[in-house]
Amino acid sequence: MIDKSRLEKVKSILVSQPKPSAEDSPYHKLASKYNVKVDFRPFIHIEPVNVKEFRKQKVDVLNHTAVIFTSRNAVDHFFGLCKEMKIEMPSDMKYFCISDQTSYYLQKYIVIRKRKIFTGSKTAQDLIEILKKHKNEKYIFPCSNIRKNDIPDFLVENGYKFTEAIIYKTVASDLSDLAEVNYDMIAFFSPSGINSLMVNFPNFKQNKTRIAAFGPTTAQAVTDAGLILDVQAPMPDAPSMTGAIEVYIKEANKQ
Repeated sequence: MIDKSRLEKVKSILVSQPKPSAEDSPYHKLASKYNVKVDFRPFIHIEPVNVKEFRKQKVDVLNHTAVIFTSRNAVDHFFGLCKEMKIEMPSDMKYFCISDQTSYYLQKYIVIRKRKIFTGSKTAQDLIEILKKHKNEKYIFPCSNIRKNDIPDFLVENGYKFTEAIIYKTVASDLSDLAEVNYDMIAFFSPSGINSLMVNFPNFKQNKTRIAAFGPTTAQAVTDAGLILDVQAPMPDAPSMTGAIEVYIKEANKQ
């Protein structure tokens, strides 16, 4: 529901993600259709955990029979650490991947046709359905310091043997150059993005800046930070962030 009291024309939007490479990006179409300036700036970035930090976790990679991968970032940083530590993955190691995209990405590091790989359709729940059929494995779950709870919670609640290994960190980017820059709207996609805003600008005053958030956890992070949520995506009639923003702009820019 749009707050009519905050309904003002939107002329500029900051998207807290990298600029899309595709020329036909929905953001470019949005900018052109409504004559709105759309800028892109990642509010967070990934930093690898170094070998010294990893060893403090006392994780024995080779003491496991299976690896759970939920992203390509996890694949890259896991095999990067293994290379630095001179760990060679055994040929009978099993790999459980959240999607075809992630499992296909494994070929960057291993010969796929010689390995046992199990792939979910796309979501964590899809992968959990596969894990239910392989309860006797000893899993290692490489992840970020900030991750969703669904898979670890399932493993714990059902008595699986597994080890969580933090192999990379999601941290706030330096946004100091934006201190004097104002946008009519800022679009966020994760609680980490909201955290980055508050870390960079602890005295941030929202004023007339509209905030858009994708997903319920991001929306909750907005309100937890004491900010006003103006656009929440997805919406029943607008499943994407650009769609939800367009619904708002249609209403606001006709004023």
